[in-house]
Amino acid sequence: MTALLEVSGLARQFRVRRGAWPFGRSATLHAVDGVSFEIEAGRTLGLVGESGCGKSTTARLVLGLTQASRGEVRIGGEKLPPTGSAPWRAMRQRMQMVYQDPLSALDRRVRVGRQVMEPLAIHGIGASGERREKAVAMMEAVGLAPHHFERFPHELSGGQRQRIVLARALIVDPQLLVCDEPISALDVSIQAQVVNLLLDLQARLGLAYLFISHDLRMVRQVSHEVAVMYLGRIVEQGDPDQLFATPAHPYTRALVSAIPVPNRGARRRLVLAGEPPNPVDRPAGCAFHPRCPFAVARCRAEIPELRTLADGRRAACHLVEELPQSWAA
Repeated sequence: MTALLEVSGLARQFRVRRGAWPFGRSATLHAVDGVSFEIEAGRTLGLVGESGCGKSTTARLVLGLTQASRGEVRIGGEKLPPTGSAPWRAMRQRMQMVYQDPLSALDRRVRVGRQVMEPLAIHGIGASGERREKAVAMMEAVGLAPHHFERFPHELSGGQRQRIVLARALIVDPQLLVCDEPISALDVSIQAQVVNLLLDLQARLGLAYLFISHDLRMVRQVSHEVAVMYLGRIVEQGDPDQLFATPAHPYTRALVSAIPVPNRGARRRLVLAGEPPNPVDRPAGCAFHPRCPFAVARCRAEIPELRTLADGRRAACHLVEELPQSWAA
């Protein structure tokens, strides 16, 4: 099956200044460095990693909200046009964003019904009466009542506001939703409701999701495939059950071992030393080697390629076949 979203060698660098102005020197920050993945219609790719690893920048690159330094994004086989161009604005109808903070994503001065209708006006879809009718129907489809149409964002709960954001994204009939931490600002009980809604919408509409989250258990629940990012690169990618049961890359092991479990059993907590390296001053070789308890001389000199393992998953580690498995549950 042909993938709906194809991302190939995507990268983004930013010019920054190291040191205090005006004496600081110009340097390059590698926010995303050669990321590649695919998502088929009706499927979800979960993207996880520490804060600052490049997840949100990847999301913006996929949508064209940030211009890539190199690499390519294709939607339905069509290359993403240059950011800001008329063809790009037309293609944006096919891919929409669900933001982390629904209150920040909405205009507090405008009634939510008008905000749900706004994408239809932007893309020139339907007449005024048709837009209102479609907006009411879409709000009902995400679990909101007709009387919410005239409310302001601050008059709604967090879960209701996130449903408004979903309705606004879905009203133009997109094929892809990029969900950047869509539940982290919500109460735990509301998180489950929003996730169940996303799963239901995917089943009914055949949507593809790029789902970004720090909640590994939630990512495992919603994803058909999971990609783990570290310092701008994907270090492991594969089936969620397989990846969480027996993670291959040492960084993935550390993330999975930090998930609270009632009976940890044979699985030991893998505690990482130090902080993530500065992306402006990346370590030579494998970027993870300063924190990796298994690192050898080769890790300090040679960047590992993301390669396919015998079990079908992909990992970027020189020692992946040699690492002990005794820690795993």
